[in-house]
Amino acid sequence: MVINLILSIIFSYLYCTKLAQIVTIFIIFVVPNYNKSTMSLFSDNIRSLRVKRTISQEKLAESLGITRGRYVKYEDGTSEAPYEILKKISYYYHISIDLLLSVDVRKISLDELLKLEDNRLVLPIMVDKEGENFIEIVPHKAKAGYLTGYADPEFIEGLQHISLPFLGPGKHRGFPVEGDSMPPHEDGSIIVGRYVESLGQIMDGKTYIVITKSEGIVYKRLNKNKKNTLVAESDNSFYPPYEIKASDILEIWEYECNIGRSDRKQESSEDVSVKEMFLELKREINDLKTSTNIF
Repeated sequence: MVINLILSIIFSYLYCTKLAQIVTIFIIFVVPNYNKSTMSLFSDNIRSLRVKRTISQEKLAESLGITRGRYVKYEDGTSEAPYEILKKISYYYHISIDLLLSVDVRKISLDELLKLEDNRLVLPIMVDKEGENFIEIVPHKAKAGYLTGYADPEFIEGLQHISLPFLGPGKHRGFPVEGDSMPPHEDGSIIVGRYVESLGQIMDGKTYIVITKSEGIVYKRLNKNKKNTLVAESDNSFYPPYEIKASDILEIWEYECNIGRSDRKQESSEDVSVKEMFLELKREINDLKTSTNIF
């Protein structure tokens, strides 16, 4: 506890200097934090935020509508905060509950996070020396890690990044294309998308990168089917459409541009017709296998 108190004092002092980001990151990396529980991380976060803003426990407790004694238990990690208190703390600091529970906020500058409406999950972003947003590129080998690292500033910082000024405002990120479901985009291509803040911004018939808990990163054409459900369609007719529940969605990025490395000649309409015929035949055979179970 004494070591934690000393480190908290050091952190709050270092954040007041321009050198703070570099030195603080170095110090925190050498502090063991391998088995830190969610509640312990939450306690460290709310203590760090309070100290950084020089707010007393008494004043903060009053703002939350609880006693100081009750608040101290949350900060000490001896009691778990209920949802209503989590929500109040989230709104007080303008930081999402996701971030408070899952990310060590001492490791990041809150000014380097993209704040979204309704106090939802905030995205770590990178900027160049002019303050313009970099475009992080998620390579194929990092696809699996993105599901757990999409909200981790350290993971995002470790990605390759480029700048495409012509894209204009908004937060952009690049994702790899896999398979042949969305021609003419091929394996190895990168789809650059603009972050979509709510399902209400989805436009029927447009293409999006969708990050889901169950399927990971997919690139599909979306249509609104019913409340809290989207229909994902492939441009390759061989692949049937399917539904995506809103509760399964982590992020959605609207198509902005494609970075491809193939200069293969576009197929003629005749070639496409023949290919579609064989794909249809292949699908019918697969359906037959499933229905009859004779193979």
